[in-house]
Amino acid sequence: MRFDMIVETPQRSRNKYEMDQAKQRLRLDRLLFTSTAYPYDYGFVPGTLAEDDDPLDALVLGETPTFPGCVIGVRPVGVFWMHDERGPDAKILCVPANDPRFAHVQDIQDVQPYVLKEIGHFFDVYKDLEPGKSTNVRGWEPRAKAEEVIVQAVNRLSRGPEGGPPAPADGLSM
Repeated sequence: MRFDMIVETPQRSRNKYEMDQAKQRLRLDRLLFTSTAYPYDYGFVPGTLAEDDDPLDALVLGETPTFPGCVIGVRPVGVFWMHDERGPDAKILCVPANDPRFAHVQDIQDVQPYVLKEIGHFFDVYKDLEPGKSTNVRGWEPRAKAEEVIVQAVNRLSRGPEGGPPAPADGLSM
């Protein structure tokens, strides 16, 4: 499975950007209250709707940050589960689809354990100082579960309020 993700918040940034889906503009949502920074580029998978009624969240492993609005062709290798004040919140962990440095990373067990701990720690503490916000991290699942979550998010969006059969997602290939 390969698809595009859109970066909202670059690696090492404390600025939390979010795409305003209605106006199609990138907004500065907030400066993280903690001293932590995003460990990798963070954004969303267009054409999806997660359980929190936002597009599905995604992170992409990389050596250097990109920029807000950058579109990256990626493939999933796992999913990180957490709950926040809005309920279940899946984070799809990806690698760049055409980067030879990540060709060997096919599933979650191929990612260095320290990297997984670093990402988990970030999501465990990044909302700690924000009034009314909290997180409860649940852990990692493999690529097969990530792909299942992506398909569910595509179907959730395509059904819309009336339901009906799902439409194929633009930019998503399996």
